[in-house]
Amino acid sequence: MPRPTLLFDGDCGFCTRSAEVARRVLPAGVAVTAWQFADLAALGTTAERAQREALWIGADGRVAGGATAVSRALRAAGGVWLLLGWLLAVPPVSWLAQVVYRVVAANRMRLPGGTPACAAPHRSPPSSAV
Repeated sequence: MPRPTLLFDGDCGFCTRSAEVARRVLPAGVAVTAWQFADLAALGTTAERAQREALWIGADGRVAGGATAVSRALRAAGGVWLLLGWLLAVPPVSWLAQVVYRVVAANRMRLPGGTPACAAPHRSPPSSAV
């Protein structure tokens, strides 16, 4: 059975810093990986999708993106994060979360930890990705 995985943009400083936080709060059994170094086909997704949004791949293989991915990762973290994750999953909060996620994603190069690479076109993943 595959383990849950959170994919993020390894070329983006803001995303990388967010992934560092995720590594601290998520259980040891969850992989937090830059999409550029993941076997996307084996995870059931594509580089095109991974370039657009953070992705959560559950143990069941289902892929969620954007605010839904954040919600599922928070629920997996447990504790107080679990409550926040469930809140983000309930309409109308979930609708607002999607809008906020898109605004943050579109402006990530302006956020703390963001770099010009956050706004640059992404490169294709290596063909021998792990």
